[in-house]
Amino acid sequence: MLILCSLTLKRKSFFSHSKRLILREDKYSMSNPILVERYRDKVLESFHRGVICLVDRDNHIVFSMGDVEQVCYPRSALKLIQILPLLESGAVEKYGFTIEEIAIMCGSHNGETEHLRVVNSILAKIGMNKSALKCGAQYPTLNEDRNKLIKADRSPEHIHNNCSGKHAGFLALCKFLGLDTASYMEPSHPIQKMIKTIAAEVHEYPEEKMVTAMDGCSAPIFSFPVYNQAIAYKNLTDPHKFSEKRQKAINTVVEAVTSYPFMVAGTDRYCTELMDICGKRMFGKTGADGIYSIGFIQEKMGCCIKIDDGLMGPQYAVAQSLMEKTGIFTEEQLKSLHHYADETLKNWNKFETGKAVVNEEVLKDFHSNFTIAAHAEHA
Repeated sequence: MLILCSLTLKRKSFFSHSKRLILREDKYSMSNPILVERYRDKVLESFHRGVICLVDRDNHIVFSMGDVEQVCYPRSALKLIQILPLLESGAVEKYGFTIEEIAIMCGSHNGETEHLRVVNSILAKIGMNKSALKCGAQYPTLNEDRNKLIKADRSPEHIHNNCSGKHAGFLALCKFLGLDTASYMEPSHPIQKMIKTIAAEVHEYPEEKMVTAMDGCSAPIFSFPVYNQAIAYKNLTDPHKFSEKRQKAINTVVEAVTSYPFMVAGTDRYCTELMDICGKRMFGKTGADGIYSIGFIQEKMGCCIKIDDGLMGPQYAVAQSLMEKTGIFTEEQLKSLHHYADETLKNWNKFETGKAVVNEEVLKDFHSNFTIAAHAEHA
């Protein structure tokens, strides 16, 4: 049986090819496993189901839990791929973009002072300013920065948006290619068509199967199975199958996000804290609605985590638990990050009320599977 539901659209160009969403009942008849549990005292009060997929350099599944063919959007985890047309174009050389600036083009930043400095620098190099950004005004993430705006009686601007670095990169590509900058976020714009084609190639997924939607920052976002999202991050660790130009671009992305993790997120953010500690061996990027994607550099493996209910937080718990189970980092190295996997819950009085923990039963085979695959890669 097919369930058809109409979509109300404000910008018709995004979905002109799919005004109705088709869902298969049987697709949702089987539940994904519980990945994270929340306890109040000793009682399981709530939980979060989801999918985990880890692949090796040959796209073989090394470890999985749940439906790896589940289709969803990578959201901001796609940023490491959306930047590739810019890096392949020659614009970096023309405008003299730094590795730090490339990092923020891949980032979902907090809107802190340093983030604004770098985004403004990108715009200045292409002869534009923050008024050209179309990502939407958003308050900075941190209360301190948000309160500064409020006390100064200032409204948030597009440059404060966590995606302003990505949008500055879009504008740079438009300027380099001599394309219209006012419509850069439309799916019909040449740069968005370029991004879609490259995204299909890096995910090893047919472009005609990708559904184009509007992301939170109003740019196009494309759908992929969780399995192919894992493949994409594996390809970022091992781009040998692509052209030399793309290999160079991908290697630049990895260098940027691991060299400047603060530009990828910011203060008190998991992506930054994780890569500050582990960036020589891996890189990770969050995406809205419960996505976390990881590339293991030496092992040439990719992983994607999707939390079904879309809550932001449980994917970090799962990612951290996986980090601790890889065996490639010591307990001491990861000590400062362990609270992500084993969170103490408190009320407004700061009294401990319970814990949020990863369901270790579903991850019991991860270490052995990861270790076998890693040894096979180095054999």
